[in-house]
Amino acid sequence: MKILVTGGAGFIGSHLIRFLLKNTEHAVLNLDKLTYAGNLCSLADVEGNDRYRFAQVDLIDAAALREAVFAYAPDAIMHLAAESHVDRSIEGPGEFIQTNVVGTYNLLQTALAYWNGFARSQETGKRLSQAAFRFLHVSTDEVYGSLGSADPAFRETTPYDPHSPYSASKAASDHLVRAWHSTYDFPTLVTNCSNNYGPYQFPEKLIPVVILKCLRGEPIPVYGKGENIRDWLYVEDHVGALYSVLTRGRVGETYNIGGSNERRNIDIVRMICRLMAEEGATGGQNFDELITFVADRPGHDLRYAINGSKIRRELHWTPKETFESGLRKTVRWYLDNRQWWENILN
Repeated sequence: MKILVTGGAGFIGSHLIRFLLKNTEHAVLNLDKLTYAGNLCSLADVEGNDRYRFAQVDLIDAAALREAVFAYAPDAIMHLAAESHVDRSIEGPGEFIQTNVVGTYNLLQTALAYWNGFARSQETGKRLSQAAFRFLHVSTDEVYGSLGSADPAFRETTPYDPHSPYSASKAASDHLVRAWHSTYDFPTLVTNCSNNYGPYQFPEKLIPVVILKCLRGEPIPVYGKGENIRDWLYVEDHVGALYSVLTRGRVGETYNIGGSNERRNIDIVRMICRLMAEEGATGGQNFDELITFVADRPGHDLRYAINGSKIRRELHWTPKETFESGLRKTVRWYLDNRQWWENILN
């Protein structure tokens, strides 16, 4: 296949592209706007691959988007491009509405026109199969809202109840994708994943923030009392699940992807501090002493948890990493790749 990946220079997108090039024979076009979180250095190891291409395109630019899609003539689109940081969405929600809602609308319209037209590849002249085409939209568990400590985990049928501009914009994009399937019979798939972590994550998310604060000997900020609970998913497990959904998922369906690793934020922070010490990063510092509790985020959801029984039952997917093994790999990667994150921080 020829697969078009939006947001391929981002955290999850770069891992997805690396997975596709390493584990399949597919060709990949990386379509990315290159915002602050888009980093082509994360894909330096695949730049010479003859099955990989990059095009800098903003999904808001409908004309440029249409040109790129029709020229590449993909067999599938995997849509990951999104603004995703809750704090940034609170400070400036407009960018989230534009990228996550309007950008998704533009991509849907372009892909629908392409699909309806039985687009022809400019390279091979091969007529593509309309029946085989897939549009995979990657979303988040935050669209479901917040759970109480004893509530059952989110299922694919859980009603939407977003509480931040970020989650509201992703909920809107999810609804658009499902509407294009119902209205136009467009072959869509939707995934909602739990919190990702792993190498190459932009240092504004919890786990890389804690690792880098430890390394720099700076206070580690923890919202409230650190009692908010998240389900954590190692990014390489996630991209494997995305490929399973793309190739074997039922058209029109939604699949929740979780790691079955519910942890309180404060426990995550302390675990990272321990792993940093075990991996030899102490420098004489007691990392636990850096933990600093700060004012809670507005509208901070208490708990997210994913019921992943559907994807396990239908597609036989299960995560390979435990939280301990995945987190240790992540800590080790940041210790071994200082230049990558130092370039960002500088």
